[in-house]
Amino acid sequence: MDNMTGIRLIIFDFDGTLGDTRRNIVMTMQMAIKEMGLPYRSEEACAATIGLPLAGCFKAMFPDIDEALIPRCAATYRRLFNENLQNFKPEAFPAVVETLAALKAQGFTLSIASSRSHNSLVELSQNMGIATYISYLIGADDVKQAKPHPEPVLNTLGALHFDASEALVVGDMAVDILMGARAGTKTCGVTWGNGTQSELEQAGADIIIDSMQALITHLSAQ
Repeated sequence: MDNMTGIRLIIFDFDGTLGDTRRNIVMTMQMAIKEMGLPYRSEEACAATIGLPLAGCFKAMFPDIDEALIPRCAATYRRLFNENLQNFKPEAFPAVVETLAALKAQGFTLSIASSRSHNSLVELSQNMGIATYISYLIGADDVKQAKPHPEPVLNTLGALHFDASEALVVGDMAVDILMGARAGTKTCGVTWGNGTQSELEQAGADIIIDSMQALITHLSAQ
């Protein structure tokens, strides 16, 4: 078992790790693409961009897109996402709420580092009933460099006064694992999100878990 001794701060990704938002994201992305008159993209193509900032999502799916269109694409996506939330409210993955409560009770500090906007993070974490356990939120608009750059983790460490050796980054995508590793933290991949176990392994995750409860097992076994 990989050594998790000394971990006091856990930095979670949001989409695909804590929140089951895939349906909302893919549906909204396809609606935005259609509204912008861009060529159709499949569910798999849309889901493969989850974890990137919005500009990066559109660039990844449309490499030849006119740069001037990207802000309009992003604004269209945000408007549609908020409209879709009225009818399709994403939920936390199984055991997420209970596990966060247990980790908080055990004395761990919990935070979120996500590529979605700060305001969206606040709203969704409140809707899912996890906001009370989260000490710090960092969104795409809070940083200059997005995942897999380490800035979101480094900013979190600075704000909460922890050393990288005391932190664990938990996420479902390779960009999460690379972000943590480049900041000098331990990393944990989760298999219920949008990335594959193979991608998480190739990114160098220290541990990979198949259920949220397994995180407690790894941390309490030290």
